[in-house]
Parts: sequence; C-alpha cells; structure tokens
Amino acid sequence: MASYKPTNIPVYPKLGEKVTEETLYWKNYKTPIQIKEFGAVSNIHFSPVTPYNFAVTAFTRIHLYGLLSQEPVKTFTRFKDTAYCGRFRSDGQLLVAGCEDSVVRLFDVSGKVALRMFKGHTKAVHVTDFTSDRYQILTGSDDYTCCLWDIPNSAQLNTYQEHTDYIRCGVTSQLNRDLFVTGSYDHSLKVFDARVDKSVMTINHGHPVESLLLYPSEGLLVSAGGRYVRVWDLLKGGQPLVSLKNHHKTVTCLALSSNGQRLLSGSLDRHVKVYNTTSYKVVHNFDYPAAILSLALAPEDESIVVGMTNSILSIKHRKPSEEAKETAGHQRRRPSYRVYAHRKSYVPKQDDYLVSKPVRQHLAKYDKQLKKFNVSKALDTALETWIRGRKPEITVAVIRELDRRGTLKNALAGRDEQELSRLLSFLIANLVDARFAPVLITAAEMILDIYQSIIGQSPVVDKQLLHLQSLLERELDYQKDLLEVLGMLDTMFASSLPKIELPCSGISTSNGLPQGQSTASRPQVQVN
Repeated sequence: MASYKPTNIPVYPKLGEKVTEETLYWKNYKTPIQIKEFGAVSNIHFSPVTPYNFAVTAFTRIHLYGLLSQEPVKTFTRFKDTAYCGRFRSDGQLLVAGCEDSVVRLFDVSGKVALRMFKGHTKAVHVTDFTSDRYQILTGSDDYTCCLWDIPNSAQLNTYQEHTDYIRCGVTSQLNRDLFVTGSYDHSLKVFDARVDKSVMTINHGHPVESLLLYPSEGLLVSAGGRYVRVWDLLKGGQPLVSLKNHHKTVTCLALSSNGQRLLSGSLDRHVKVYNTTSYKVVHNFDYPAAILSLALAPEDESIVVGMTNSILSIKHRKPSEEAKETAGHQRRRPSYRVYAHRKSYVPKQDDYLVSKPVRQHLAKYDKQLKKFNVSKALDTALETWIRGRKPEITVAVIRELDRRGTLKNALAGRDEQELSRLLSFLIANLVDARFAPVLITAAEMILDIYQSIIGQSPVVDKQLLHLQSLLERELDYQKDLLEVLGMLDTMFASSLPKIELPCSGISTSNGLPQGQSTASRPQVQVN
C-alpha cells in the first residue's frame, strides 16, 4: 500500500518585502544581548584603539565594557550626581565626563580616581570632548556657555557665551585642533575657532539640537533635533544639503558606519534608521523595545550598541563570516580514537543490500483528517484562527486538495450559522488576493449554490454576503480602470515607436501592382 502524501503547501513570496544587499548586511547580526544598567543610558562611546572597549554613561556611573564581555571590566563611580557624556581620548588612555554638579572630571582608564577636576560652569555639563592635539577639553553646559580647558595646567583657556539656551551636544574637529561645533536648544549650531573670540559660523536647525556628527572629511555636518536629521555643507558656508524626516518622535543620537557610507539615527520612537549617504534614502530599520537615547557602532561595524530610557543596554554582534567559519573548522582538531572502533572503517561494496530504517511520517492535523477521508473536519482544522490568520496559504491549499478530490462540495455543505460565518470571513479577507483568487472563487460559487435557499434567514450571514458582493464589485471596478490605463499605455508606447517602412522590390505602394503595369493593361473580360 502506498504511503499517504501530505498536502503540498505552496510557498508564496512575501508581499512588499524587497531583499537587497543592504538588508542582508544589516540583518547579519546575532540576537541582541541586553544588560540592565542603573539608569537611562545617556551616552555610549567606543575607544579608538584596541581592544575597542566602550564607555557606557548611565546615572551616576560610567561602565567600561569589553567588545565581547557582558560584565563591565571597569567602573567609574566618583560622581556625586548624574554623569554625562563619557568620552575617550584618541589614544584610549584618558576618559572625560561631565556631571549634573557642573564639575568636569578626567580619568585615567587604568585607574579609578579622577586625575583632574575642572570647575567653572554653574550648571550641569552635558557635553565633553577632547581636541585633536589631546591636550585640551571642550565642555558645554546648561549655563549657556562652552569652554576650552588645558589638561596639563587644569586651566580654563576660553569661554564662549553665544547660545541662549542649554548646550546639549558638541563635536571637535579631528583635523584642526582649534575648530569645534556646538548645538543648543536655541535651535542653532555654532562653529567656533579657538583663535577667535567668537563663533565663525551660525546655522539654524529649526528645532532644539540633540546630536551632532562630522563626516571624516569634515566638509559635511549632520545635526539631529525634533523629527529632523539635516546635513549641512560647511565648505559652502553652512548651506543645507538635505533634510530627512523619517522618525515619528525626537531624534536623539547619530552614528556613522566605519566606511562612511551609512548614517544611523536613533529616536524616541524606538527605531534606528540606516541611511545611504549617497542618496540619503532609508535602506534598513532596527526596532527596539524602548525609546533610544544613545547609539554607537564598533570599528568595522562589528557591533551595534544602543542605550534606552528603560536602563537597558542592547548589544548586537555581527555573525562570523563564512570564511572565518571555514578557517576555524580547518584548525579544529579531529578526535583521536584511543580504542579501535569495530567496523568504523568499513567501505560498502557494490553488491551490498542496504536495509533502510523506516522513517516515521509526521502529519499535520488536516492531513490526518484527509487521510481518514473526514473532509469536513479537515476543512474545519484548516479554518482554525491561527492558521487562517497567519498562514492563509495552508487553508487555501486544503481547499484546493478537496476540490481536486471532488469532495469540496461535501466539505462545504451541512454547516451551521457560526461555521458558515467563519468560512465567509475567510473569503472576505482573501478572495481578492491574486495568489488565492482562482481557488477561492470556485469555493465561493459552491457556497452560493448550496446555501442560496437560506439567504434571508440569518442577519449575520446576509451582512457578510452583502460585504462580499460590495468587495467583488469594487474589485471589478479596479480591474476595469486598470484595463483602461493599460490601453492608454499601449497607445502611448505604440505612438512613440519609430515607423519603419519595409521595402518590397517591384511592388507599387499605391495599388499593389508591379511597377510599369497599369490598370489599362489588364485583360478585359466580355460577357455576351
């Protein structure tokens, strides 16, 4: 007796899903590792030197994590209040951070006690950064001022008071030690030159500025504030280059990929958007469980680290490449058998008869009912809520199988009001789907033939039938409109094609007769 063949469930392409190289690249990350911090994670910064540890600023602490560690390798707790903006120096040996108590602290990464404490601001310091020469520090505060500090002498070099609201972001140039940019809640960006006592350029972002980022060439500046991410051309005097509005809430942080070809933005709407820096179109999107406050990318994009308002630190590590897996496989030692395994090295011969072990066949519930010829129960199983809601292709495949067997009418007949209503709901939801229409139209016709005598007896069924009728009429109108548009397009394409004359030797284009032969030379037929 032949074994039962399970119902063939066709695999349809997912509608609206376009798989690109970008999608494959950004989806090639492992399941995120989530670490609970002591408060909202306000800043994340990677050390620019190996082993690429990253500093996480959360509440009154700054934790240093290894690239692959889930526990902090070092913790700085010498803060009396909330700490802000812990950042590494370019050599990875020093760390600077601001605080709610207005004091800026400088730490040695290998120690715990603050090497320097810079006092001069009167309110919380949210912005800290090192200049490119490594000997100066930039700070920005809620007292509307930004300052430059000398590290060796612990002295304040200069103070700029041009903003009219809180300074919440800033960035220093890595090509020129005297240039830096600050962003404020007064909607402005200001470019400063330490050799001048005032700003050299002012740009209006239009919203409170939350984050700033300079491209590696430092010709372009990116600002984030409100729902907007804007790119400015500094070489053209701060001319706006592009304005992006892809988030639903305030954009709080920015990051740039290692090759500079992708820009990332995090927002309070719990999304991280990835933009192509050539076209500035969104090429990928990450979803997170809470509002995002901070974002950082490891060198070579090996990890994506995100800090959220619910004190969760999310770390996604890139999956190892196939080449790395193959190399690891070659280096792995094969097990050595200390004891000879009997028949381990036996090689089968050509005349050997192979006795295969029977494989138990696991059937789905609807296949079990079909195997028993319970056609009504098989259809009921395929119409269960989770199947018809999440995988309608299974229900359609069962209906197609019943129709192939010639038992679909029997499976549809004899149903009460509730079962018929469930069947009509499935038809309403999927009948106009081009993937399922050929099968479901046949089922709909059978239902109308079977239950036409009871139409008008159930208000629930009548309402669904009217809904189905309006759905079909609307779909027919769509099809007619599409056919009209198709005819217009065919006419346009036909008129746009160049006319090509095909030469025919010896044939006159006027009357189709050979050249030189006129109608007068035709033989005359006389009828008596």
